[in-house]
Amino acid sequence: MLMIFSVCSFFKPAQSFPCTLSQELHTIFPWLVESIFGSLDGVLVGWNLRCLQGRVNPMEYSIAMEFLDPGGPMMKLVYKLQAEDYKFDFPVSYLPGPVKASIQERVLPDSPLYHNKVQFPATGGLGLNLALNPFEYYMFFFALNLLFQPLPGALHIRTSDCAYFILVDRYLSWFLPTEGSVLPPLSSSPGGPSPSPAPRTPAIPFASYGLHHTSLLKRHVSHQTSVNADPASHEIWRSETLLQVFVEMWLHHYSLEMYQKMQSPHAKLEVLHYRLSVSSALHSPAQPSLQALHAYQESFTPTEEHVLVVRLLLKHLHAFSNSLKPEQVSPSAHSHVQGCAQQKLYLFLQHCFGHWPLDASFRAVLEMWLSYLQPWRYAPEKPAPSSDCQARCVSERWAPFVQENLLMYTKLFVGFLSRALRTDLVSPKNALMVFRVAKVFAQPNLAEMIQKGEQLFLEPELVIPHRQHRLFTAPTFTGSFLSSWPPAVTDTSFRVKSHVYSLEGQDCKYTPMFGPEVRTLVLRLAQLITQAKQTAKSISDQCGESTPGHPFLSWLGFCSTDTNGSYPANDLDEMGQDSVRKTDEYLEKALEYLCQMFRLSEAQLAQLTLALGTTQDENGKKQLPDCIVGEDGLILTPLGRYQVRFDIEYQGDLELQPIRSYEIASLVRMLFRLSSAINCRFAGQMAALCSRADFLGSFCRYHLTEPGVTGRHLLSPVARESAASRARGPRLSLRFLGSYRTLLSLLLAFFVASLFCIGPLPCALLLMLGYLLYAVAMTLLTERSKLHQL
Repeated sequence: MLMIFSVCSFFKPAQSFPCTLSQELHTIFPWLVESIFGSLDGVLVGWNLRCLQGRVNPMEYSIAMEFLDPGGPMMKLVYKLQAEDYKFDFPVSYLPGPVKASIQERVLPDSPLYHNKVQFPATGGLGLNLALNPFEYYMFFFALNLLFQPLPGALHIRTSDCAYFILVDRYLSWFLPTEGSVLPPLSSSPGGPSPSPAPRTPAIPFASYGLHHTSLLKRHVSHQTSVNADPASHEIWRSETLLQVFVEMWLHHYSLEMYQKMQSPHAKLEVLHYRLSVSSALHSPAQPSLQALHAYQESFTPTEEHVLVVRLLLKHLHAFSNSLKPEQVSPSAHSHVQGCAQQKLYLFLQHCFGHWPLDASFRAVLEMWLSYLQPWRYAPEKPAPSSDCQARCVSERWAPFVQENLLMYTKLFVGFLSRALRTDLVSPKNALMVFRVAKVFAQPNLAEMIQKGEQLFLEPELVIPHRQHRLFTAPTFTGSFLSSWPPAVTDTSFRVKSHVYSLEGQDCKYTPMFGPEVRTLVLRLAQLITQAKQTAKSISDQCGESTPGHPFLSWLGFCSTDTNGSYPANDLDEMGQDSVRKTDEYLEKALEYLCQMFRLSEAQLAQLTLALGTTQDENGKKQLPDCIVGEDGLILTPLGRYQVRFDIEYQGDLELQPIRSYEIASLVRMLFRLSSAINCRFAGQMAALCSRADFLGSFCRYHLTEPGVTGRHLLSPVARESAASRARGPRLSLRFLGSYRTLLSLLLAFFVASLFCIGPLPCALLLMLGYLLYAVAMTLLTERSKLHQL
């Protein structure tokens, strides 16, 4: 951080730079950027902005934030070099996979970010480079810093508190201003105003595709009330560049062409055969089609931090689009602004929905998706005070956005259903995710908008031309990828079809969200929700049961309460009754919202509940997996076959159970030998004492645990007979003394006694006396309960 002090002190008083100094700054600028953000090859770590927090390192944090602020010294240096028209080489090999493969094959990518920038190496040189201006070079490194391998400490840091996350928010607020503010002019920076980069003639011919139109950002900022159009047009290139870089570096990791190609059943079968062949023979050559797959679609796995930053970008894009007054732009202008990220975001979300682990970390992806689906949440105007229904109703003015993002709503909703059907909804975190999605889609008027969009798409087919590659010569446009749609189209049906076909291809088979196939999935989810509610209730009842007759010193909590629990560990084990209550609330509301969306009747829900309640085991736990009612009775569905599982319990001698992780192995073995010797020596006397009908016999039966097989209620009659034949008489069990918990509790008791000047021997006597009184009371209660049962 010493370098920061020197650079800050150098820039703050300066207002202009000599020519020689400017050349020196041009030389050290790449080194300075790599020192801040780290080198592309990972040799230099940089300032580790993704782990830098104000509450941990306040001095370094404040200096870094001041230095990298949009109006700080670093940006002043960038603008100074920008005015001198310097260029810096950026290796193509570090770009996202689809972009890198496209440029290497001399196919110019969609984004104008790469136009007129590709430079071939000189004779003997290695690799392709992009010739970037200082602002682009700085933003490339800043955006790619999010994709660098995180340091070990970054896994336990809250993303929203880190310097990198806050800088992203500041850059977005500065370069994409809202609420009537405009981008500050460059004339305030040292060295005078910096002109926007002029287009240059490309050195080589490139094939390119896609249409580029007048920048909507230019129209957007020119309508801000506090500035006229000319300054906005002059300064707009910085906003466009920032947005282009963020979208390309954070979202463009999956190829649209390869995604569409992989949707065909034949391609999916080829990939399955390829993966099987790789599993069996690692050295088998890949097929040509799969070589293309690896060329255009890199194996990229986003992190939770990556997803959170993308969500911040989407939320700001919504706020930026909504800051334009309705009378100043067409109703679909919001979709035009969002078009900058729509295609790449769709592929990004498709990958996350298909590859993210089935755990609670998917919540980050879910919230990013839901944030994009609800631009009305970021509208500046507030609804007039009225009823709750009217306040939550989605206005009709958002219908164009819903229709032009139809797949974002429908196909990804189906993808979420497939995930929800494979998750444990008893977990409150998973139940919360189902509740969030159901609540968003159940907003009044939203389902009707989606249905209207589907009706427009399913109207008689219109011929939509395929995208044609064209020879790229000198560009004549001045727009950006923010206007990825053609000019306003009056035919709404054509616009919806264009959206679907542009993402899924002309041969796509669309599954209506409110059609019979998806309705069947929703019914299965409703059945799973009902089953999860019953399971949570069973767990709650099981946790609330108190079983008398624990082994010796169980009143101190020295023994394990459930060594053979029937339910796998989940969030309920940690949160207890509150977790069960939350799970029930989330699932109840989610089921209510699903019924509103898909108009499920009370009779259908009652039939699902009846199907789940037909069979119970002896414990009262609902064990019926997912099934349908057929002619011959209940039939397992594919999900039901997946759900069929057997609770594995130890059903042998309790004394011979495998040694647990909370036990001391050597001590358990020694105590087993000791108790075995005592049981062998005094077996007759213990049996005689336990057979007595007086209080002494009851007292001995309570302590001398009867050996048997756990889980007898789950055994078949044959297994019960064999278990009964292996049963022996009463015996003493000392295994509980080999537990870490038991020893720690005893040490704690002796420590507390020493604070009251009670020695070890008196303390032991007091413990034994206290337990004796407890055991007498428990013996009387146990005998009384047996008499009532008779």
